[in-house]
Amino acid sequence: MIKLLIAGLALGMTACASRTSLPAAEQSGASTGATPPAVSLERTPCFGTCPVYTIAVSPSGLVTFEGRAHVRLLGTATGQIPRQRVDALLIELERAGYFRFAGRYAVSEPTCGRYVTDLPTVISTASLKRRTKRIEHDHGCGSVPGALAVLEKRIDEVLGSSEWVGNRK
Repeated sequence: MIKLLIAGLALGMTACASRTSLPAAEQSGASTGATPPAVSLERTPCFGTCPVYTIAVSPSGLVTFEGRAHVRLLGTATGQIPRQRVDALLIELERAGYFRFAGRYAVSEPTCGRYVTDLPTVISTASLKRRTKRIEHDHGCGSVPGALAVLEKRIDEVLGSSEWVGNRK
């Protein structure tokens, strides 16, 4: 009986999984493999209808999107951007000081300053020249350099998240 219950749960979970992708002309022929992303961005829930998703791009330009809530596309999608755009984004992040920002801007950190509740957190990573930087940015923190939020939006723009998130103001 237990085996039957476990099998039923596994089947149910598989049936609920969602996978969507772009038209074949926009897909990459590359496999996702174990190559770590060059840049990634995750937007977490807020108290409201903030979009919740993760988007990442490999060094070769393979973009992977996973929509979780309050986005046009729930599930996974892939696309492709030119490798040169990935390289240009990494250079832009480096020149703007991304690798010098603190690693964490959260309510429990001295980097936070005044705090407002119920806002999302953005977790971004960038890998360039054998170094990787991960930044956790709680948007409720008041003492975060303004350039960080600008760079987060720039990552969204270059990776094309609006295609799957939808137009939100």
